[in-house]
Amino acid sequence: MKGVFFIVGPTATGKSELAADVAHAVGAEIVSADAFQIYRGLSLLTAKPDASITDKVPHHLLGAFSLSEEMNAEIFRGEANNAIQSIQARGNRVMVVGGSGLYIKALTHGLSSLPAADAELRRQLNELSTDELGARLSQLDPAMAARIDLKNRRRLIRAAEICLLTGQPVAAQRNTWHSMTADEEADPPVGVFVFRDRDDLYGRINQRVERMFEQGVIDEVREITETSATAAKTLGLSELRALIDGGISRAQCVEGMQQATRRYAKRQLTWFRRQTNFEPLNLSLLSHVEAVEWITERVLSLSR
Repeated sequence: MKGVFFIVGPTATGKSELAADVAHAVGAEIVSADAFQIYRGLSLLTAKPDASITDKVPHHLLGAFSLSEEMNAEIFRGEANNAIQSIQARGNRVMVVGGSGLYIKALTHGLSSLPAADAELRRQLNELSTDELGARLSQLDPAMAARIDLKNRRRLIRAAEICLLTGQPVAAQRNTWHSMTADEEADPPVGVFVFRDRDDLYGRINQRVERMFEQGVIDEVREITETSATAAKTLGLSELRALIDGGISRAQCVEGMQQATRRYAKRQLTWFRRQTNFEPLNLSLLSHVEAVEWITERVLSLSR
């Protein structure tokens, strides 16, 4: 993507602080690519950047959606592209920062277009009751039926329509990348993949979870009500709900959240090593100032 610089990597590496200082140095605005921080209402649990970071430069797609809303790579790509176009129209640089690999790849590679509505098929589906639509979708795409709102006729019809027109489940459509054009291949995405040594990263993860409890994450989760299927996947949410319901102890909750986050970070590391060609940068070997200077030089080189 022309004029866009990516900073990607696993959770707890320090991407947010690093990106804000680089963006401030180069006159950029930040577009967040985090599947959990895109929701509002769980700032502590999602380790959302606080005012000391967001006040440095404008941030986009932080807390942009209600916890009751579904999210996917297709929706993110549209919102992120809108933000990028607005930033560039103002004459500012763009930095995309985050650890959600699927969202980032949707932005760098695009997604194949979903099929257009079919009037005759829509008419046939509309003749079914809502319960019948849910049963039909369960046959066509059990995974989608398990997480969709089975009372929402419009969404049921569209999901069933996609399955019937393509012969594939909805998720397969959303995760299919389009073939890159010659121009896109000649101008590949540019960025840096930041990571840390395992002991360093795991220590930071463990400390982050402990700070969440000190700052009141239990009360934060206790206050939320409705969550969509995608928001319900927020790291640590299931453990905290079990704690609130009396199913586990505080110590068990902390340990469970730390373990789940370490496993997530490991999956992120594997994804970015396999899916991107961004230049790697081990933050365990550099001071914060050195890392900022290193990345700043690469961002500025884009415009030379």
